[in-house]
Amino acid sequence: MSKNLMIQGTMSGAGKSILTAGILRVLRQDGYRVAPFKSQNMALNSFVTRDGKEIGRAQAVQARAAQIEPSSDMNPILLKPMGDTTSQVIVNGVPIGNMRAADYFRMKKQLIPDIISAYDRLSKETDIIVIEGAGSPVEINLRENDIVNMGLAQMLDAPVLLAGNIDPGGVFAQLLGTVNLMSDEERKRVKGLIINKFRGDVSLLKPGLSMFYEYCKIPFAGIVPYVNLDLEEEDSISERLENKIARGSEEEIIRIAVVRLPYISNYSDFSILQRIPGVSLIYTKRADDIKNADMIIIPGTKNTLKDMNWLRESGLADEIIKASYGKALVVGICGGLQMLGEKIDDKDFLEGGGNCNGLGLLPITTTFNHEKMLRQTKGIIAGLTDDYVSLNGLDISGYEIHMGTSDMDEKKLPIMNKENVFGTYIHGIFDSAKACRKLLEIICEKKGLKDVTFDIEDEASHQEKELDRLADVLRDSLDFDLIYEAIGI
Repeated sequence: MSKNLMIQGTMSGAGKSILTAGILRVLRQDGYRVAPFKSQNMALNSFVTRDGKEIGRAQAVQARAAQIEPSSDMNPILLKPMGDTTSQVIVNGVPIGNMRAADYFRMKKQLIPDIISAYDRLSKETDIIVIEGAGSPVEINLRENDIVNMGLAQMLDAPVLLAGNIDPGGVFAQLLGTVNLMSDEERKRVKGLIINKFRGDVSLLKPGLSMFYEYCKIPFAGIVPYVNLDLEEEDSISERLENKIARGSEEEIIRIAVVRLPYISNYSDFSILQRIPGVSLIYTKRADDIKNADMIIIPGTKNTLKDMNWLRESGLADEIIKASYGKALVVGICGGLQMLGEKIDDKDFLEGGGNCNGLGLLPITTTFNHEKMLRQTKGIIAGLTDDYVSLNGLDISGYEIHMGTSDMDEKKLPIMNKENVFGTYIHGIFDSAKACRKLLEIICEKKGLKDVTFDIEDEASHQEKELDRLADVLRDSLDFDLIYEAIGI
């Protein structure tokens, strides 16, 4: 059976997911067979495994760090929020229904056998499992039914590293308050503390570490500097979604506006676009921001009807329709594709219920049904028309996650276009450097720009380099002798 280590944080945003990925990469570089594990995740940015199961995006990134294939065993419970109090509940990669928070809280301990079984399967194939907690481990009102923090650490007999984010300030209070709210048994599991996202001169902080030890007698495992990494994220609090231009270079050739839907999901689709020299990208909720865009993207969503109604209320719907009759390319991905159609019908209340008209830019209607489409998709682009025929014949791959089905030809690839409107169910469609480059060149040609080329690196290669860079940072900043001792190696 595997040994293990658990990464907990003082709060959401402490950096648990990235620390887990980096530690996994270090352990893998050191020759160990490793795997990530998060018993319960809440995220709208998800991933589909090769066998058609849905997991949190962070666990897919962590699997890449561990250099293994992602599986639903790495994230046996995934919650996808559909509103303030309701989430779709996914167990072992398959949705089991929509639940109100109070109902899920009452039943979640029934899922412990699923958690343990998933962990045991991973344990048979690995030397070390690095477990990620969620939020804070000392939400005292949630402790009784905890299945993701100290409750899980106790079930799996896992040593814990506790991380605090110094960036907003108050990290010593975060750490001490968290430790003091733990029971004696829980506190004994904490083998080291981590100060994460530190900017500045470490020597100025070190006296505080010695002083702090007098309060809780737990050693520090390290101070991790703030690093501007370009790794895929899953949380809606991501800095990527701030309303500002992200430029690959000072000279803007193409401007892309991604509509920041209230229930936006899988925005990692656009990571590759944010680092291309000559491309500027903005996430926006403002109609004025899309008027000068060369490409407007309506991304995926976990509540298509609510977000479609929001598009109208915000004034964005009218601006998108106007833009489609000009030179701008309008792209819809997954839920965004559904919104580009003529009608959306959710008669079985799978995403809140009801029906509404779409933008009417593509000749499709969408009907929600109980079977969720979860699959990886790979093929050759075919059937595109107008200015986009030169994309036909290019290889493309990605994955699909959607409840609705649309009346379009999906025999080859679920992609279609009509004049300046382009829609697909495929997430990750921009990750292929060749197809992405060709699409940007088409946009330049429509703008009258000749012989423009773009320097684009494949997303997979880029992510590998970033994970190695993260591992280098953690080797320099964490005490791996302490970490290996905590693991028991």
